[in-house]
Amino acid sequence: MNIESKIVNGLERLSEALKALLWEKAKTYGISPIQIQILLFVAKHKREICNVSYLAKEFNVTKATISDAVRVLIKKEYLEKDYSPTDNRRYNLLVTSSGEDLVQQLSGYADVFNKELSSFNEQELANIFDTLSKLIFQLNQKGIIQVQRTCYNCKYYSGDKKENHHCNLLNSKLKGDEIRIDCDEFEG
Repeated sequence: MNIESKIVNGLERLSEALKALLWEKAKTYGISPIQIQILLFVAKHKREICNVSYLAKEFNVTKATISDAVRVLIKKEYLEKDYSPTDNRRYNLLVTSSGEDLVQQLSGYADVFNKELSSFNEQELANIFDTLSKLIFQLNQKGIIQVQRTCYNCKYYSGDKKENHHCNLLNSKLKGDEIRIDCDEFEG
């Protein structure tokens, strides 16, 4: 087995571990893993991208799947609709106060990963992060990852994607570990 295949197998194992952690929380709180992901996403991102269409792209599932999950989260009063003032068919999602309470309880679902990663030295972590961010960018360029809010794909980024990173919005040079994979200021 070549090294690329071994890495893919390793990434698959990590993905399965994250799914298992999500399922554990889902069973505890009586909601599905996708509902947890939606709730956490809406809590952490700008209102403008918290809608069914964007969430379907973000999680690479159908709009119907997202709509069903959102319907349950609204019924359980964890999310609410914020209708457009110009078109009442369009809405964005907002987290309710009871949703915020749940977000606090759910947000640490992957803390075991953080704990294990803390055993690596700074250079090892920087190398892992650099490799993952470049892989995500390349998969996005091929259309495999639909949504990417990383520096490499942002209109404010300039650099060579190797070591000379610059954010024109912040007007500052970025170190490799300052590259963001999920940036709030991202603009494509």
